Amino acid sequence: MSRTTPAVPLWLAHALRAQRGPVPWSAVTRGVLGGGPLLVAAVLAGHPTLGVVAAVGAMFAGINDRPGSRRVSVSRIGVPALAGAAGLLVGTYAGDHLPAVLLTLLLTGCGLVAGAVSALGPIGSAAGIQLLVGAAVGAGMPLPEPGWQRALALLAGAAWLLLLRLVLPTPGSLAGDFRFDGERHAVAGVYEAVAALLDATGSPTAIARRAALTAALDHAQDALAGPRLRRYASSAAERRLHAQYAAALPLAEAATALAWAGEVVPARASEGPRRLAVAVRGGASTGPLPAPSRSVPALRALDDALLRAAVAFDRADGGDLHTRRRSRAALTRTVLGTRGQEYGLRVALCFGVSVAVAQALYHARWYGQHDHWYWLPVTAVFLVKPDLGPLASRVLNRAAGTVLGALLFAGFAAVLPRPEGLIALVAVSGALIPVAARHFAAQTTVVTVLVLALVMVGGEPQASVARIGETLLACAIVLVVGHLPMPVRRGGALRARLAEAEDAAHAYLTHVLGASDDRAARWTLRREAYRTLAEARGAIALASAELPALARHSHGTDEVAALLEQLVDTTTACAVHLDDTGRLDPRHTERLAELRDALAERREHVGVRLPELPVAGRAAGPENLGTGRASSDEFR
Repeated sequence: MSRTTPAVPLWLAHALRAQRGPVPWSAVTRGVLGGGPLLVAAVLAGHPTLGVVAAVGAMFAGINDRPGSRRVSVSRIGVPALAGAAGLLVGTYAGDHLPAVLLTLLLTGCGLVAGAVSALGPIGSAAGIQLLVGAAVGAGMPLPEPGWQRALALLAGAAWLLLLRLVLPTPGSLAGDFRFDGERHAVAGVYEAVAALLDATGSPTAIARRAALTAALDHAQDALAGPRLRRYASSAAERRLHAQYAAALPLAEAATALAWAGEVVPARASEGPRRLAVAVRGGASTGPLPAPSRSVPALRALDDALLRAAVAFDRADGGDLHTRRRSRAALTRTVLGTRGQEYGLRVALCFGVSVAVAQALYHARWYGQHDHWYWLPVTAVFLVKPDLGPLASRVLNRAAGTVLGALLFAGFAAVLPRPEGLIALVAVSGALIPVAARHFAAQTTVVTVLVLALVMVGGEPQASVARIGETLLACAIVLVVGHLPMPVRRGGALRARLAEAEDAAHAYLTHVLGASDDRAARWTLRREAYRTLAEARGAIALASAELPALARHSHGTDEVAALLEQLVDTTTACAVHLDDTGRLDPRHTERLAELRDALAERREHVGVRLPELPVAGRAAGPENLGTGRASSDEFR
């Protein structure tokens, strides 16, 4: 009788999971040239502690330096650096002038703000982390320089690595315009994802390929829509990239419709998008494009989209990125809404408790004779952030990485000369950060070695054992606080994301079933629907990998997200079919009715607000054949 091996729990599987991919050599090079040279310059100038702060700024900039365009790196690195400098300024002056109780209350308030801002997205989350780390370091790591000098040093370190990001060439910068290599690769990735989806049409992998296409579109949209000096594209190369991205949207729409139909398409259908990807990546012309069969509406739409893409590649006169800018009111609602409240309260409580415990240990001289007590609250900051992974996974990886990093540093500190050896260790650790970012434990190990080397250069004695103890204590605090009941509903942030995704899907469906022929608006709504769904899917995956006590609050949300994805895919298929025939066939209307009923059934089980969907009751009449769109009066 054979035994079945028990499945690994999701919370443990997530802790063991690591990302894969090629070594980012350009990021490794920037890591070597980041904190190490800054520290050398500061030591030679006689200000090692300012060099330590600048190297910390470069370290955080390296952590935030993700693959993408140079333009996006400005906001990814710059915004968190500004928040970190503000936190360092507040923490320094508060630590110098406030008693322990008032200082704890002030830092708890900073935790509330940082947690709420984290609901805005990855950049908001990184800004929240650096705000709290800066505040904890400013208050708990006394240095001889005044707060404003320390804040400027932190900004200088981040600015130095950002300058390296903007100036140094990357492997893809040799073809075409040097400034837009990241944008070229992002747009080429969209065409490659379209081709992969066409290859997978009619197979079980089509769903995963469609999700990969969404991720590629999101990445390209972010790469092209980053900050710029002018509102519109100001160079021929940038306008060409905009046109190439805009030309990919109808291709993606047609490929999604074909995948929804579930029928295998001719192999040559994917050749055109692949040739377009090569043209984008190399900055070359498209050449002849193979025309697919025109036997069904989606294939005719694919053929038409290829022809329009060829024209767009030749003209290169720009194109709409189809982004929906969130207003200040919408941003405020996110920060003050359910997501902001849940994140804010959790972060504030964990950070405030860790600050209070750290100060109690400091006044009890548990740290010894030195005045540094920042490690405990800084560790709690990284542990409490929900967007960094499930709670159990964060705790396990942080504890393991800190223990390993502290032990490694203790060995290095015993044999390396000072400060030369420690500075070299900082440079090597900076180079390893982009590679170690594939796993939280590995990243924690490298960052622990780097930070311990920095603070020893700044004059702090070797304290690996104390750092291990503080890390384990922070893990215990966050584990306890993470499971405490809160005034807000548990899982409310997850359901708020799901409700946002449903609203976007509803707006997209309403537009398609309406009388509008505005394709630009349709593609904008489609992008918003898929993007919010992808964000909700990511949040659900993290929530499902929590410990059972927390994961139970996400039960049923994955089914709702799957139904919403099917709804958006069906809406896309309806749009393509309406463009070709002006009416829906029974297969579309029946599928929309099934999804309406299924979503209504899940409403009570999950507790997500789902507005009534405008679902087709019968196919549009012949009077609408010439309009290219079915009348909204035909649907109830």
